[in-house]
This record gives sequence, structure tokens and C-alpha cells, in this order.
Amino acid sequence: KRMTNTIRFLQDSDREGWEPLWRAYQVFYEADIPRETTNLTWERFHDPSELLYALGSFDESNKLVGIAHVIFHRSTWSAKNSCYLNDLYVENDQRGKGTGSALIERVAEFAREKDAGKLYWMTHETNKTAQSVYDKVGFKSGFIQYRKTL
Repeated sequence: KRMTNTIRFLQDSDREGWEPLWRAYQVFYEADIPRETTNLTWERFHDPSELLYALGSFDESNKLVGIAHVIFHRSTWSAKNSCYLNDLYVENDQRGKGTGSALIERVAEFAREKDAGKLYWMTHETNKTAQSVYDKVGFKSGFIQYRKTL
């Protein structure tokens, strides 16, 4: 069955539905983000001075089943801001129904509304399920991410 969900920006009242998905996303990536950071992140989503946003996909019963977190930032390569899809997570039972693709399309629409020059995201090289979706809605840039511990 294809998705007939509603996608909208998360509101303060959505925190109870958001937290289990945020936690499941962390478990998937074997991460443990401190509670203080989670609280700060939630506050930033709702602070108009921040360029950090949260969108959610709600099923027919108004249950939150997918989340997307985006950040707008400047770039040295463009006069326009870039839109980074920082996090994307869809509940297991919603996968294969178009929820992830629909979230990405709504983020792309939002990025266009904000006059961003590009939308980009990353996934782990082992996350083949996500890559099968991403290969349909975007393209691989050819860049490889490196990190240095600080």
C-alpha cells in the first residue's frame, strides 16, 4: 500500500511522537546522543532564529511515522544557501510505502521555497535500503566524507 501520509513541520506538541523515532534512528546508527543535546536540538527546531527544521510524516491515524531534519547553511561555492538533510528516519513498518521519498520531496520543496542552491545528504555505505531510495530521488555526488576527531 502506498503512503497517504501528511507531511508537515513538527510542532512543540509533537515531541512525544518524535522522541521514539529519534531514538530508533540513533540505535540504527549505533549512536547515543546525550539527553542535553536532544533537548537542545528540539529547542532549536522551534527557534525562529535557527536554520534547523524538523518535518514529520503522519499516517492516517495522525501517528508520526517518519522524520526529516534539515539545516540551511552558507557555502563558498554559491551565493545561495545549501540545504543539508541531516537526518531521515522512517519506521520499519512504513518502509517501501514511499514515506522516505515523500519526506525528501517535501524537504526539496522547502529548500526551493527558501531559495537554496542545493539539497544534499549522506548515508552510511552499508545502508543499502536507504541507497535504493536515494538512487531514485537523487544522485551520488562522487564526494567521500572524511572526519578528524576533535
